[in-house]
Amino acid sequence: MRVAPMTSRFLDACRRRPTDVRPVWFMRQAGRYMKQYRQIREKHGILEICKRPDLAATVTLQPIEVLDVDAAIIFADLLLPIEPMGLKLAYLKGEGPVIANPVRTSDDVDSLSTTNTDDLGYVGEAIQQVVRALAGKVPVIGFVGAPFTMASYMIEGGASRNFVRTKRLMYSDETLWRRLMGKIVDVLAPFAHSQVTAGARAIQVFDSWVGALGSDDYVRYAAPYSRALIERIRSTGIPVIHFGTGASGFFRELHAAGGDVMGVDWRINIDQAWMDISYRSAIQGNLDPVALFAPLPELKAKVHELLKRTGTRPGHIFNLGHGILPETPVENVKAVVEMVREFRP
Repeated sequence: MRVAPMTSRFLDACRRRPTDVRPVWFMRQAGRYMKQYRQIREKHGILEICKRPDLAATVTLQPIEVLDVDAAIIFADLLLPIEPMGLKLAYLKGEGPVIANPVRTSDDVDSLSTTNTDDLGYVGEAIQQVVRALAGKVPVIGFVGAPFTMASYMIEGGASRNFVRTKRLMYSDETLWRRLMGKIVDVLAPFAHSQVTAGARAIQVFDSWVGALGSDDYVRYAAPYSRALIERIRSTGIPVIHFGTGASGFFRELHAAGGDVMGVDWRINIDQAWMDISYRSAIQGNLDPVALFAPLPELKAKVHELLKRTGTRPGHIFNLGHGILPETPVENVKAVVEMVREFRP
């Protein structure tokens, strides 16, 4: 299945084609910093919003209306695919995601299902609703977690500071690790395809925890599976954005795993990151999310510095180096969109 192309500033930049102005969108642009989202969140839990296409679509569309960004990213959760695999997921107040039956043994890996991805159809339904509502105004971005990040959540049973259980399994039983990672790819790839079928015109692969690894471990234990996943998504003909948090120390290796667009966090200058990959992909990022709390003159200086660093070369998508933080002033986010649109090199 290959999709028909859609014309947009954002998609042109993904393909490193010239654009009139720099496209801009924000990771976590639908979220707690917005009053409209908080009102929905007061009545509904995270998983309920994700599983109700009407609510997920509403939340996805809010920043398009408020911020006038160049792409919508579907409101979903990275960990949704673990439920059809057989894991029990809950969100506890103040603790984030908790998995009641984490993966720790060979039997645990054996029992993981790879055949129930149709259970995630509610994400596709939400994408269809958003696509209909946008009527071609801007494209919709779908997303999946990268295999390493998914595996670390599944093994740790939630977020982790040092990933001891994950690395212990990885180092002590590489055969088991490979079986687990293979199963994760076999779930994530069809899930991404279903999002494309529903109307997503780009897919972002989030490797949120990859910064826990060193370069050699990334190449050995994570990169082959990210590469396999990205290649399977790219077979649809749509661009893939590959974003790893804390990976600036091995950005070349991250790029070697694939991606039409490489997302960059704020820990490296974006011109250095782009040069490190010899400009072979488009680049996305990378304003520090905390810069959105700065006074507007300082914020404008930072935005303009970032835009100057990327110069006139086609293929830069303005974004943050991670997601918008909950306390961020909406006015500052709107101001950044205007700053990017008004900038002339």
